[in-house]
Amino acid sequence: MARTRGGDGISRRKGGGGAKGRAARARQVYIFTEGEVTEPEYIDIIMKNGTPAKPGETVQHHIGNPNAEGKLRKPLRLVQEAVRTLRKVEREASDAGLKRDKDWNWPQVWVLFDRDDHLGIPEARRLADKEGIGVAYSHPCFELWRLLHRTNYTSSFGGVCGDANSRLRSGAGFAATYGRNVRSVTEQQSKHMREEQVLSPDGSRYREAKKYALAINRRSESANPNDWDPYTDVWSFVEEGLLLSHY
Repeated sequence: MARTRGGDGISRRKGGGGAKGRAARARQVYIFTEGEVTEPEYIDIIMKNGTPAKPGETVQHHIGNPNAEGKLRKPLRLVQEAVRTLRKVEREASDAGLKRDKDWNWPQVWVLFDRDDHLGIPEARRLADKEGIGVAYSHPCFELWRLLHRTNYTSSFGGVCGDANSRLRSGAGFAATYGRNVRSVTEQQSKHMREEQVLSPDGSRYREAKKYALAINRRSESANPNDWDPYTDVWSFVEEGLLLSHY
């Protein structure tokens, strides 16, 4: 069962309390993540601290695979699981009186995965597009998106996630987010997110990260997502899925 953040699922008795009740209901967003720790912690942080793009349009998020084994966290498998969940929550939304093309709070299902050295990424993206699953994709890995909150980076990583993680950990002030006297952290320790790594009072860190991401993404000329190095569109998940303007 999905781990729920912020409230119960969408399932309600048919009718849903009328048009006013339906309009006030939060959007249910189900998220399947490749990472077991970093991405769920990131999502918790931004949902706790983020600013909705439109007042009254809120989200309840659910981690769809909190206890999945590593072999079940491959891109194509994530999308296949997401499709099954989408069909279920769409039926529940329809029973509750929501309309797919009319209501802002029609449920969504997203997957977050990295390039790493996975096979089947083009197939996973094609299936997601066909079935209506949102995808947030990072090449070489999610650490690029974290890094862009601290600095602009435009060079290739050669597909090596460890390089992205090393640059993240060696950044000025990064280790100190784990404690005032901490001077260095291991790659394993860095998997755990800290609010100071992505938040800023005015949302400027997020806006800068998005600006940097859009710039590097425009350089991707290949039709094959395996070749997009570097690349990240996590911002699309933040805005289109979670309905946040910034955090």
